[in-house]
Amino acid sequence: MKKLLFIPLLLIAGMLTAQKDDAAKYANLITEAGLQQHLNIIASAEMEGRETGTEGQRKAAAYIEGQFQALGLTTSETLNGYQQYYPLYSNRLLESKVSIGNNELTFGQEYIIPFQENKDISIKANEFIFAGYGIEDEKYSDYKNIQVAGKVIVIFLGEPKNAEGNYIVSGSNKPSEWTYPGLSNKLELAARKGVKAVLLINPNMDKPSSRMIANSKQTNPRYPEKPSIKQAKYILITHEYAEQLIPGFGHLLKMAKMKNVFTDTEAWTKKIKFKLKYKKYTEKIAASNVIGLIEGTDKKDEYVFITAHYDHLGMHDGKIYYGADDDGSGTCAVIEMATAFAKAKADGNGPRRTIVFMTVSGEEKGLWGSEYYTDNPVFPLNKTSVDLNIDMIGRIDSERKKDDTLNYVYVVGHDKISSEMPLINEAMNDKYTGLVLDYKFDDPRDPEKIYFRSDHYNFARKGVPVLFFYDGMLKADYHKPTDTVDKITWPLYEKRTRMIFHTAWEMANRDNMLIRDKPIPTLTR
Repeated sequence: MKKLLFIPLLLIAGMLTAQKDDAAKYANLITEAGLQQHLNIIASAEMEGRETGTEGQRKAAAYIEGQFQALGLTTSETLNGYQQYYPLYSNRLLESKVSIGNNELTFGQEYIIPFQENKDISIKANEFIFAGYGIEDEKYSDYKNIQVAGKVIVIFLGEPKNAEGNYIVSGSNKPSEWTYPGLSNKLELAARKGVKAVLLINPNMDKPSSRMIANSKQTNPRYPEKPSIKQAKYILITHEYAEQLIPGFGHLLKMAKMKNVFTDTEAWTKKIKFKLKYKKYTEKIAASNVIGLIEGTDKKDEYVFITAHYDHLGMHDGKIYYGADDDGSGTCAVIEMATAFAKAKADGNGPRRTIVFMTVSGEEKGLWGSEYYTDNPVFPLNKTSVDLNIDMIGRIDSERKKDDTLNYVYVVGHDKISSEMPLINEAMNDKYTGLVLDYKFDDPRDPEKIYFRSDHYNFARKGVPVLFFYDGMLKADYHKPTDTVDKITWPLYEKRTRMIFHTAWEMANRDNMLIRDKPIPTLTR
C-alpha cells in the first residue's frame, strides 16, 4: 500500500469535524442483508442485464426511483420525478452499395460499414494507395513518401513495434482501446490529408462476426456524437476480399500481425474505380440517471455526490449479463447509504451539506449518463465538494497476490485535484473500518487507465474532486454472464460500503468544501 507523508495525528484531528458517535450508529444500518436484498433484484433475470436504452434499464431505474421515494429522498423541481432523461439515438441501415472496378461487393461477406463513425455517404474515386497503419507521428510515419489527397487508402489496425517489442507510438507494451493511436486518430488524420475513403483491415480478424454484421444493420441506442474534427469515411473489408484487391496481401498481413514497421518497399498504388453510397435512419429514444437528495442544513447549497452506474451489458446470444458486481454492487451500496443518511435526517442528525445520491446509466457504453449530467448539471459543479464514485466493490481481485485480499479496496484519485481527500478518507477508514486502501491504479503508468474509465472522471474533468472505490475485478467474470450474485463476498462488500459512508458523512459535515489545489488530470498518450 502506498503511504502518504507522515502528518501529525493532532493536525489530522484538527482538520476533521468533531465526529459524532452517530456516524457509527447510522453506518450500522448498512448490512449484508440489505445489500443482498437489493442486489438480488438489481442483478436478477427480470432486469435483463440493464443495457442502456432497453426495457431492462428502465425497470432498474424504476426500482431505484421507488427506493428513493420510499426513503423520503427529495428531488429537484427541474427533473421529471427522480429521473434526469438524456437522448439516445438508434440507427438502422437503409442502403449500402460499394463497387470496386466492375464488381459490387456483398455487405457482410466482403465488407461492413459500422454506423458510429459514418454518416450518409456518396463517394467516388479512381485510385487506391496502401498507407500501412495510417499513422503519422514524430516517432513513425506511413505518409512520408506518398500523396493521398483524392484517393482511397488501405490501412491496417494497430501500430508497429520497435526492436525491444514495445509499441512505437503509444509507448505501451500492452496497448488497449485507451491507448493512442486509435481508429479515430487515423480517420481524422486521413480527412486532414484529403483522403476520399479508407478501406480498413483488422489483421486479427479474417471477417466480421455475425454480431458485428448485425450491429452494422441496426444498433442499440447510442449517445449523441459531439461535433468533432472531421473524419474520413471508412469500410472494413475481409481478408478474402483483400487478397483479390491488394498486391502481395499475404506478405502485408504477415507484417501487420507481427506489428512490424512498413517500409517503402510495401507501398503500392492501383488505378481502379471506387463508388460508395450509404444511408441510415436514426431514431431518437431516451435513457436516464436517477437522482435523490437529502437536503443539508446550514450548508444546503453545497453538495456531496455519491454515485454508481446501474446499467450493464444486457442480453446477447440468449445469455443475460447480470452485472452483479459491475455495477450492481455500487448501485445497491448507494441505496443502502441513502437508507442510512435518510434515517439520520429523520432523527434530526441530517448532514450540513446536501447529499446527492445519483445512479447513472450509459457507463458501459462510454460514460454517457455522467457525461450528460456534468454537461447539464442540476446542481452547480463549483458548489459540488466531491464525487464519491463506486464501481464494483463486491468481489475480490483474482489477480491480487497479497495476504490482505479479504480486507482491501482500491482507491483511485486520492492524489489528484484536492490534497484534502486522502487525509479525510484515510482518517475515517482508520477510525471505523481498517481496510487496506490500495492506490495501485493511481500509478500514472497504469496500463488500464482506470482513472479515466468510470463516471467519476466526468466530474473530475470539470474540476470536481473525486474518489473512486473499486475491487479491481478485471479478470475472472468481468463483463461475462457469470458476474452473478452468488460470487459476491458479502462481509467485505458491507465493510467497504460502510467506509464510503463514513467518508461521505465527514465530507458532508466539515466546515469547508474540499480545496481544489491540484491540476485536473488529462488522458494523454
